[in-house]
Amino acid sequence: QVQLVESGGGLVQAGGSLRLSCAASGRTFITYAMGWFRQAPGKEREFVAAIIWSAGNTYYADSVKGRFTISRDNAKNTVYLQMNSLKPEDTAVYYCAVTWRPRVKEPDEYAYWGQGTQVTVSS
Repeated sequence: QVQLVESGGGLVQAGGSLRLSCAASGRTFITYAMGWFRQAPGKEREFVAAIIWSAGNTYYADSVKGRFTISRDNAKNTVYLQMNSLKPEDTAVYYCAVTWRPRVKEPDEYAYWGQGTQVTVSS
C-alpha cells in the first residue's frame, strides 16, 4: 500500500505562484513514477506533470510546459509541483498519484491517488 497526502493549494491572483507538495508513505519502493493530475469543474481529469522516481526524467502537458516544474526529494519521499505564471484556466483540484507502469501520462495507469488539493487562480 502507498498513501499520498497533497498540500500547498490555495487562492492566488493570476500571474502568481504556488508550490504543491505530495508526501508518500508505505511501500514506496514499488514506485516507478509520480505524477500530478488536475480536474476542473465540468471537465475530465487531465495530466499535468510526471517524474520518473529513480532517473528524474520529467514530462509535462503542453498547457503547463515552461510554467510548471515537477521535482522530488528522495530522502523525504515527496514530490513537488512548482507552479509559476498561474492563469485562471489552471483552477482545479490537483491530485498526486503513483504508478509502477511506464505510461506516465495516462491516469488509468496510476494505482494510488491522494485526496486532492484545491488551486484557485483569480483574475
